[in-house]
Formats: sequence, C-alpha cells, structure tokens
Amino acid sequence: MSQRDYLFTSESVSEGHPDKVCDRISDAIVDTFLAADPYSRCGVETLTTTNHITLAGEVRGSSSITAEVMEEVARQAVKDIGYEQDGFHWKNNKVEVLVHEQSVDIAQGVDSGEDKDEGAGDQGIMFGYACKETESLMPAPIAYSHEILRTMAEARHGGQNKFGPDAKSQVTLKYVDGRPVGCTCVVVSTQHSEGVSTDEVRELVRPFVENVLPEGWMPPENEFYVNPTGRFVIGGPDGDAGLTGRKIIVDTYGGAAPHGGGAFSGKDPTKVDRSAAYAARYLAKNVVAAGLADYCTIQLSYAIGVSKPLSVFIDTRGTCKVDEHKLSAALQEMVNLSPRGIREHLQMNRPIYARTAAYGHFGRTPDADGGFSWEKTDLVDQLKGLL
Repeated sequence: MSQRDYLFTSESVSEGHPDKVCDRISDAIVDTFLAADPYSRCGVETLTTTNHITLAGEVRGSSSITAEVMEEVARQAVKDIGYEQDGFHWKNNKVEVLVHEQSVDIAQGVDSGEDKDEGAGDQGIMFGYACKETESLMPAPIAYSHEILRTMAEARHGGQNKFGPDAKSQVTLKYVDGRPVGCTCVVVSTQHSEGVSTDEVRELVRPFVENVLPEGWMPPENEFYVNPTGRFVIGGPDGDAGLTGRKIIVDTYGGAAPHGGGAFSGKDPTKVDRSAAYAARYLAKNVVAAGLADYCTIQLSYAIGVSKPLSVFIDTRGTCKVDEHKLSAALQEMVNLSPRGIREHLQMNRPIYARTAAYGHFGRTPDADGGFSWEKTDLVDQLKGLL
C-alpha cells in the first residue's frame, strides 16, 4: 500500500540559471526556424560558460537562417534574460555556431511517403500527469517552486535591480492522506548585487514566498533558507557551465510523476520527446479536469520511423470512475497520437517554444497565439460522456 502521510519536495530554477539559459537559446533557435518554415526540423543543443556560447546540432529548414542569424538569436535571448555581467554579457560573449544539416538517415525515417505516414523522430517513452492539488492540475510543490521564481523574475525585469538573473527555489510540503496540508521548508538561492547583505536578501525574498504559498503555510523561520551559503554575486554561466536539457524534472512535474528521460528544449515537434510528452499531459489534464479521476498518469511509447504509438498506458491510482481500458480507447479515438496527429491537433508547428524554457512546460495558461495549447481542457465535455 502506498504511503499516505509524507513530506515531498520539488525544485525550480530561474530563466537565468546556466542550464535554463541554454534551454532558452535552443528554443529560440527552434522558433526562428519554425517562423521561417513551419515544417522545419531542428535539434539544437547549447553550451554556455564564461563569456562563451556554443550551438551544435542538426537542422533542416530555410536557408535564410544562417550561422549569423543564429548567433544574433542567441545574443538576443541572453539580453532578454538580463545578462550584462563582466563574465557573461549578451554583447561581448563569443558565440560559436556548429550546426549542420539533418542526417538523411534520420530524415528518411521521419518523412512521410507514398506508403507511410510521418514517423516518430526517435524511439522513447513519454509521460504526462495531472492531479487535483492545484488549480492548474499540477503537483503543488513544483507549482509553488516555479511561481516563487517567476514572480521574482517579474520584479527584476520591472526594476528590482538587487536580484540577479540566476536563482533556484525548493519547496517541501507536508501531505496527510495523500493531500498537501502545509509547507515545512522553503529554500531560495538568488543572485544579488554587490554590497547587498544576506539579511537584506532574505527580507527581499520573503514577500514572494508569502504571496505564493497558501495563507498560513509559511514554514518556521528556521526552515526558511535564503542563500544558505551566503554570498551569491557571481552567477549564471560565469559561475557554472550550462547545457540544454539538464533540468528535465524541473521542466515537468518536480519528481511527482515518472519521466521518460528525453529533454524538450531545442527540438521541433516531430521529436516525440517533446510533442508526445505534451500530448500525454494534455490527455491527463483533461481526464482530471473532467472529473474522471483525481490523478492521471499516461505513458506513450514510440519507435523511430513508426507513426503509431507502440503502447498507451493509463494509471489513475485507483481513482478512475470509468474502466481504464475504456478510457484509453476513448482517448485514442479523440486524439490521433501519431506524430502528425499530435502536431496538427495541438497546432504545434508554430514559434511557441522559447516561452516554455523557464518555469515549467506544464501548468501554464494557454496563449492566444497557440502557446501552451497542450494545457487546454477542450476534451472535457466528451470525456464526461463516458460517466
């Protein structure tokens, strides 16, 4: 029997965290290619370190997207985040572009033809999850961790110049009978200006935590940690190298649900690491939003070059109000889970990915231009018909 009373912790990292800088640059490259050609292929990784950015990977798309264009996109992404430090500056960084054409061997497996539909860009397993812990149907620890950092970044962009771009948060919640009932610990580490004391940083951070947590949930003072190592002036890629795709648990459910292992950023929607994970979240969220279950985990699996999913698995922790086999069949009738079907249903061939690079790919509000389309709950009425 699963444990019902426990503590659970999730973390988030800000847009200025070294790995998130890389995710942002990689996704900005994806958006640039999709804006020029909606059917572009893109798999771009980014490495950052002191005053240096390297782009590597493979693409297929408009010839107008040159190495010079990609360099400028990378610089603009860093500028938007807010890096103008001696050791990492959007204008002064060296940018190395090592991006080449997509392998013809990979392309032939993905491309559609007379006798085959478009295939998956790689093999793999992807998970989606939803639960009733928050209004966004996300696990509460990761939702609060993201929101603390997102609101701090909003204040920084609005002129609160004592914060730097690099930050991390961690929230521990107490669960009773499987439901969160309070917060036992919060950790926030944030880059700050020279000359700002640890006590001052603590009091600057406090209202952001208080405004995010439910009333009465603020942890004891001795369990509220702000910059526990003390000074944090040198941050971002100048303090620690960054790589695309190293924060996959931050990107998803904070460890509250399984992860297939594939990163999202830098990949166009033919890559099921990204598109199928989004589709699995979309389906799971609609199941919970329709009141069919309190929890829903969905696993999809694919083989490179094969259009249909090899398996569709659903687990509702025994809370489902209909037969799970019936639910699985119904979901597959509602949404074509081939790579092409997912892309078309969620309208994913658009430049909507740079905004996903920080504060989570899930639990966000759908945008008018189609961003976060996988967060829509437009299957609810159909699903309620199963009851």
